[in-house]
Amino acid sequence: MGLFFYPTSRTKGEQNMKQSKLPQAAQWSVEETMKQVDGRLDGLTTQEVTDRTEKFGPNALAGKRQSTLLEKFIAQFKDLMIIVLIVAAIIAAATGEAVDAIIILLVVILNAVFGVFQEAKAEQAINALQEMSAPNAHVRRNGETVTLKSDALVPGDIVLLEAGDIVPADMRLVEVASLQIEESALTGESVPVNKDLVAVTDTSVGLGDLSDLAFMNSNVTYGRGVGMVTATGMETQVGRIAGMLDSTQERKTPLQENLAHLGKVLTILILVVAVVVFVVGMIRGNESLINMLLTAISLAVAAIPEGLPAIVTITLALGTTRMAKLNALVRRLPAVETLGSTDIIASDKTGTLTQNKMTVEKVITAAGVVDAATADGATATTDQGALATVLMLNNDTKQTTDGLVGDPTETALIQYNLDHGVDAPAFLAEHERLAEIPFDSERKLMTTVNKMSTTGDLWVTVKGAPDELLKRVTRIQVNGQIEPLSNEKRDELLTINHQLAVQALRVLAFAYRPVSEVPSEMTSDKVEQDLVLAGFVGMIDPERPEVAGAVEEAKAAGIRPLMITGDHADTAKAIAVRLGIIEEDDQAGVITGAQLDQISDEDFEAKVKQYSVYARVAPEHKVRIVNAWQKQGKVVAMTGDGVNDAPALKAADIGVGMGITGTEVSKGASDMVLADDNFSTIVVAVREGRKVFANIQKAIQYLLSANLGEVLTLFVMTMMGWQILAPVHILWINLVTDTFPAIALGLEPAEKNIMQQKPRGRASNFLSGGVFGNIVYQGLLEGGLTLLVYWLALTFPAHTASAQMHADALTMAFATLGLIQLFHAFNSKSIHGTIFTKQLFKNRAFNWAILAAFVLLAATILVPGFNSLFHVATLDLFQWAIVIGAGLTMVIIVEVVKLIQRRLHKN
Repeated sequence: MGLFFYPTSRTKGEQNMKQSKLPQAAQWSVEETMKQVDGRLDGLTTQEVTDRTEKFGPNALAGKRQSTLLEKFIAQFKDLMIIVLIVAAIIAAATGEAVDAIIILLVVILNAVFGVFQEAKAEQAINALQEMSAPNAHVRRNGETVTLKSDALVPGDIVLLEAGDIVPADMRLVEVASLQIEESALTGESVPVNKDLVAVTDTSVGLGDLSDLAFMNSNVTYGRGVGMVTATGMETQVGRIAGMLDSTQERKTPLQENLAHLGKVLTILILVVAVVVFVVGMIRGNESLINMLLTAISLAVAAIPEGLPAIVTITLALGTTRMAKLNALVRRLPAVETLGSTDIIASDKTGTLTQNKMTVEKVITAAGVVDAATADGATATTDQGALATVLMLNNDTKQTTDGLVGDPTETALIQYNLDHGVDAPAFLAEHERLAEIPFDSERKLMTTVNKMSTTGDLWVTVKGAPDELLKRVTRIQVNGQIEPLSNEKRDELLTINHQLAVQALRVLAFAYRPVSEVPSEMTSDKVEQDLVLAGFVGMIDPERPEVAGAVEEAKAAGIRPLMITGDHADTAKAIAVRLGIIEEDDQAGVITGAQLDQISDEDFEAKVKQYSVYARVAPEHKVRIVNAWQKQGKVVAMTGDGVNDAPALKAADIGVGMGITGTEVSKGASDMVLADDNFSTIVVAVREGRKVFANIQKAIQYLLSANLGEVLTLFVMTMMGWQILAPVHILWINLVTDTFPAIALGLEPAEKNIMQQKPRGRASNFLSGGVFGNIVYQGLLEGGLTLLVYWLALTFPAHTASAQMHADALTMAFATLGLIQLFHAFNSKSIHGTIFTKQLFKNRAFNWAILAAFVLLAATILVPGFNSLFHVATLDLFQWAIVIGAGLTMVIIVEVVKLIQRRLHKN
């Protein structure tokens, strides 16, 4: 029935997307196509559509099965640290510490709920985005033309195509009228393909050469056509690639690697410390087996940062929420942090660095070159006016309620006149087109014959490539007068053409010839001769105005922007220079796809650092670019919108899909989707990613230093034979004074110099940059101050009764260990910077978190019933002063150390 799927081979690990065999439909004649798919030109009947829908299913891509909420929930418990926590809860419950067990399990479940919620939220957003991108199709059914969703198509359907349509399925064309289709989603080539009805017999050509076929998700840019559907859903060329992606392996993100490493290290340390304390206690013989087992559990609880998984998840979720508001939709939580470590941003040019909208930038007449913004309107009595008149007459653009529809070049010409206050539809209505010679890729010209309402004459108008049109021009309009075109002037115009082309402008020439009647023979030889040159226009897909600033910011942050495009090298370099990606004199920084094919993987990896612009490349080259940079140890972000971009998006550390122009396959393969297809949004996302990493790092430093202080306190208490803090004390401190401030640290605003720092690199981790040393000395300081307060309470007791004295000492140690962490939370607002700035109280969530944590901690001591539940005593004002003094001492010492660190770093 004409549904064909051909496997694709992958060579050298590059997942090459080239065709291994032509779709058979390309070799069929129109008549044979109707036989193969059992179709008719007047369309299928309702019953035939029903039968074929049951047989072939909907015309939609089958994505990976989405996991259920229960499966998402269970998956949250696969983390090593979570498993250790669950084991600790089981042991606590088995030894009668039910409160401890419940608190641990509540923290674990809270983390799982947050993870499930964010994953489900991201999936819903992507599904909504894909639903919005599903095109409508104009289909002939039961002899009538109807409009329906593309997923309702079946093989044999007759689809009507016109400029502006998205091709809804793979089809064999059965009628064409100047039809051009842009197939960059599959081929990577942005130039539209001229379509015809001639069957393709050469089986060695690629998809871009199949002029008799139209492919799903390609765009009709010009003309009209009719196609008979030969393949739907996963049997289309798009579906073939979508199916292949399911087997592509994904790399672990730096965040996942960091947390996995941290979890292993902590687990080992926890086990070692717990075993040592247990063995020493048993050897001393002062404690029972049960008591020492509870002590070991207390140490394990003290060492495990229970809140860390939840804090990481919440911080990432907050980051994704902020990024969504900035037009960056993150599909996987760890991708937020990975963005912050990005070294390379490899970006498509069209639509991402540029506006994906051709614009007239220069106008050239006999008088010279002027900016389009200062050019005259369409009045034929002036040179610029004559040019503007020809721009509109020689044009097939349609103006609809949705805007201009047609070839991007032609819509730019109409927009130029609209920008100058010309009512283009009214003008064209007054200048009826009487005849035409369509554009031909061989002669590179298009010709029309129009009525001229002002003179009653007819004008032959011609547009095309300057070098071709100048061969047919004998005269030129100068100051409203027609004069012979001299050889000197011709050479001058050709020089201008070259200069503009080097500046990345696409130059078109326009000419006209007054005639009294429509030529009897509408051929190039008879009509396109003895023309009057009206002038040239230089057009460009202009860079987005905000991108140059984003490129500069990326460079300042140590990130290297790369441009990847299917355009010619000169055009690519000119745009790259305008954006600041490369310098004007950087000749070695540009490489073409053809040159890249001549370089081995080994040589390319050795030379990859010298290239910043990749011109005339196909999407399959992107995988080589990603692999080469990753082998240099770099974290790579890669953009893409086409189906063939999907393997590169998967291979990159951050695959960035396009929300507007992107295909469903490219969006599905991406870690992040840009709602505005804008490069500057990537840089904004990188800034947010860096902030997320910095805030997670602050939280980790805060949590681990606090937990080290707890471990040191319990360890020394055990070794000294002192009464030790109970597991419920440690769990309450960890839940209240650790978790709330640590979560609030995730809301800290970015530090001012965050985008002046170099990327930290794949080899770095959360303990890099002096954080490990900070954790050690700050943890020792917290534990030392707590033990000092405990010793002071025992040495200089407020009460003489031994039991009350020990109760006061234990309570003061409990209060100090909790309050000292709250004071230290302020230290952790910056890893190395001072906290004594105007920003100290800017984070309102942090302020409330500290206040809430203090109230909850104080309640365990001050509120009757609570103090008995937690086995603590009531403290007097002097004892509270000692506790608060220890907390202030922590702040002062850490700030002095940070000052010394900054001074040493400067020197």
